[in-house]
Amino acid sequence: MIHIPKLYAILDPSAVGENQTIFRAAEELAAAGVSLMQYRNKSGNAREMLDHARELKRRLGNSVKLIMNDRADLVLAADFDGLHVGQDDLSPEGARKVIGDKLWLGVSTHNPEQVRAADQSSADYIAVGPVFATASKANPDPLIGLEGVRRARELTRKPLVAIGGITRANCFSVIEAGADAVAAISDLLREPGKSAEAFLRILG
Repeated sequence: MIHIPKLYAILDPSAVGENQTIFRAAEELAAAGVSLMQYRNKSGNAREMLDHARELKRRLGNSVKLIMNDRADLVLAADFDGLHVGQDDLSPEGARKVIGDKLWLGVSTHNPEQVRAADQSSADYIAVGPVFATASKANPDPLIGLEGVRRARELTRKPLVAIGGITRANCFSVIEAGADAVAAISDLLREPGKSAEAFLRILG
């Protein structure tokens, strides 16, 4: 079973603050101690995404585990460390055929049935959410709250990553509810270095 760090940063170009680039944000996060990042780009084309991914890999090297959102084909081309798929993307088994057995595979889930299915799959970790209201998704799934995190914890022994509206103010309650890690986007990317240090301090 993989060991997942408590803070999982999502690098979304649309969430990066003004005067920032996704690359500078990633470098600040890494300097603050973040060791797991996902590149998520819902609006870019494949060429732009691959260029971004390769530049992230070039800047961060092996100091950070880099996960690609959705695009199994780009994981290998960018020399990333893993793939994260949603419910409407490639199935975990389909993803495994592309990325092989050695790279990390994560799956997003939004209810107990999906958590059960992910638990039976070859996924290395399971993301569950949205825990709280989030502005980073155009059509978010229904909120699961802390109770949803507790329920997911009962259903799997795989590493559990909580996502959705997670901030420095509420992240500790999510860990207390049973999550192994929290994924943060908006509250992390406005002032990446400072925010990451605060998150890591709170999460211990």
